[in-house]
Amino acid sequence: MGGCVGRYWDGWDDTQSRGSSRNGGRGGRNEPLKKDRPKWKSDYPMTEGQLRSKRDEFWDTAPAFEGRKEIWDALKAAAVALECNDHELAQAIVDGASITLPHGTLTECYDELGNRYQLPVYCLAPPVNLISERSDEDTSDSPEPPVAPKKEFQLKVRLSTGKDLRLSASMADTIGQLKKQLQAQEDIDAIHQRWFFSGKLLTDKTRLQDTKIQKDFVIQVIVNPQALRTPKLSPTTAASSPTSE
Repeated sequence: MGGCVGRYWDGWDDTQSRGSSRNGGRGGRNEPLKKDRPKWKSDYPMTEGQLRSKRDEFWDTAPAFEGRKEIWDALKAAAVALECNDHELAQAIVDGASITLPHGTLTECYDELGNRYQLPVYCLAPPVNLISERSDEDTSDSPEPPVAPKKEFQLKVRLSTGKDLRLSASMADTIGQLKKQLQAQEDIDAIHQRWFFSGKLLTDKTRLQDTKIQKDFVIQVIVNPQALRTPKLSPTTAASSPTSE
């Protein structure tokens, strides 16, 4: 059936893995987040677009179940970071949200109130039979693709802090240019931003036209927690700060 993923990890069905339930007894066990990602196979070869749509559907509806939205947002950011092999950032996000991992995976976890959260396997790793929508493109001997005309639109961006915003963009813009725009708008240094789309890290030189992003699609931006903890001092504030004699 279209859009149906088979053989979930540990045999979970879609209904079980979408919700959270209250479980006050966590046994006090909290394991570090494991680097290993689950391997699973879809009932049919799944395209990147189908996987992206299935993930978007889960993350858009997950907060409607039991549990806290800020924890769902943190789990999403951690899942994206982990899939992009940024284990250190994923662990920092989990620790910062006080999320407990009894088995060291995001498939089952708890917040500090005892709410239980379960993530489906398709949100943690692509299937082994994923079809790359770019597999037929060989850019090794191809000239650089032509730049799309500069037609601006509102690009939806979702920060790992849970905040959604829109940037004025064109398909010819690079991720580096958009990072600077986000920096000017939210005061988040470009070096502390990591942009992801369809589970892939976007480099500064990547143009939007290369990502095959479409209208109303969302780009995920992981913000380094250090950038949020260290407020910048204005020249006036720095000058008036007391110094030791």
